Amino acid sequence: MSQRKRSKGSGFSQGEEGDDECVLSQTQAFSQGPRNLERHSQEQVDQKVSELVQFLLVKDQKKIPIKRSDILKKVIGEYKDVYSEIVNRAGRTLQQVFGLQLVEIDTKHHVYILISTLPRAEGENLRQDDQTAKLGLLTVILSFIFMKGNSAKDGAVWEFLRRLRVHPGERHEVFGDVKKLVMEEFVRQKYLEISPIPLTDPMEFKFQWGPRATKETSKREMLRFVAKIQGKDPAFWTSQFKEAEGSSGPL
Repeated sequence: MSQRKRSKGSGFSQGEEGDDECVLSQTQAFSQGPRNLERHSQEQVDQKVSELVQFLLVKDQKKIPIKRSDILKKVIGEYKDVYSEIVNRAGRTLQQVFGLQLVEIDTKHHVYILISTLPRAEGENLRQDDQTAKLGLLTVILSFIFMKGNSAKDGAVWEFLRRLRVHPGERHEVFGDVKKLVMEEFVRQKYLEISPIPLTDPMEFKFQWGPRATKETSKREMLRFVAKIQGKDPAFWTSQFKEAEGSSGPL
């Protein structure tokens, strides 16, 4: 059996066969990278990285192998010219934030899986699929609320989730009824609070952190989460940085 080796800096693991082609494509991508990045704003690329991370996490919950063609079609779209930049940054985020490595298991058809790099206690499964997925979704929502100034309209939350390929109006293969999960289960568990916005017709609602969220996490942790996803220093967001620093001590 041939020994597998990891491509540097990308979060990928790949077999020896096709390494020359991989090195060539990476060299070409590196030389073209800065030029291609000029065609898109940094914010646009950051958003694509975030979308790809969430897409891969959701796919992984059912242990379904991930095809590069699906990544290109459902996430990358017209950003094919910066594909390597997006995938490499998503790979680093998965490794640093979630302890997951993106591994290529079929170099011919370009099929990937996520594997955990976290230590596993004997006889203990550290990744409880559905609960892990729900926790990931909750973290994304809590971070979104914080970045929006500690309050977010329900419409803004639903639109944000749609950009992450989690559609509130459709039954999700992992989360089930997304609106019910967010508006009932997370609220019942005191992770979120939801309240009507006066004088809105039709009635609108706003989400805020619930008391359980304030006990189990912090604004500092949420800002660090966002910073790692976006590949930026927490101080980039001036007001959120000051608020997180004031509530939790130095970042």
